[in-house]
Order: sequence, then C-alpha cells, then structure tokens
Amino acid sequence: MARPVLTIVDVQERLFNAMDAERRDDMVANVKILASAARRLEVPVLLTEQYPKGLGRTLPEVKALLPDVPPFEKTAFSCADAEGFMDRVRALGADWVILTGIEAHVCVLLTALDLLGRGLQVSVVADAVCSRRAANLEIGLAQARQAGAVITATETVVFQLLGGADNDAFRELSKLLR
Repeated sequence: MARPVLTIVDVQERLFNAMDAERRDDMVANVKILASAARRLEVPVLLTEQYPKGLGRTLPEVKALLPDVPPFEKTAFSCADAEGFMDRVRALGADWVILTGIEAHVCVLLTALDLLGRGLQVSVVADAVCSRRAANLEIGLAQARQAGAVITATETVVFQLLGGADNDAFRELSKLLR
C-alpha cells in the first residue's frame, strides 16, 4: 500500500492573480477538495511558498483548511531543494507524492522530476495545477508524463485515497465532488 503525501506548491496571492483566469478558480477549488480529503483521511499535507516576501503567502482560503501546516519557504524552483522538504517526506515514510499548485511547467514540473529521480511515485493532479498560459500548462503536464509521473484528476485521487465506498469518509467526501 502506497504511503501518500499531498503537496500544495506555491498557491500564493500574487502568483494566483497572474494565472490563467480561465483555470485558476477551478484549480483552487480542486486544491481545496484535495486538502479536505487529505485531512479527513489523515494523509499528510506539505505546503510550499516561493519567495513569500515578494509573491505573498498561501491563499487564505487554502491556508484556512491547513492552519497547522507550516509552509516550506523556498527560492529554488523544485520543492525538493527547499530546506527540510525532503527530510519531511522521508520522515513521513511517503513513497507517493501527489502534486498540485502553481506553475505546472516550472515549480510543479521541476519538483516532479526531482522526486521521480529520487525513486518516488509522483502524481500530478491536472485539474489542480495552473500556469499563466494554457500552452505552458500542457507542456508541463506532457513533460511530467514523459518522465514517468501519473497525470490524474482530483476526483480520481480522492477515490484512490478512499479505496472504497462503504465508509463514513466516502459519504462525507463524495459531497465535495458533486
């Protein structure tokens, strides 16, 4: 059985406002669904912030779901290079990293490549990532797939984490997916 960790990459105020307006609201809605599911199912969550002094903090609506999750502040594009990030992944015993966030073709992609290179399973949640331009989003997802990441959807991940429908968690979380 895989030991998952949900990683929310750089969903920050100034970055969010620069994202593709067609996608960003759905992206955040899906990040919130995944964060809620992770909380309910006791899946650890990691949060990163790229240069928060310049780009702002995690969106308040996301941070409100994760009040006790301190963000890993970084200037490196890959989360794997953020101080303490890989130590935390190892301490959790995680072997499956679920990636969401901003931007699909930069920080999300470079994190995926680094994690794959370290032998971890990586899923990039296509409807929970965003880039400034649609073309860059598609390029980022394609490159992650070529490198061995699984490209998936929010609903798929929630059902993977649930494993079955015969429990209270399913009844609670299925309401988020309607």
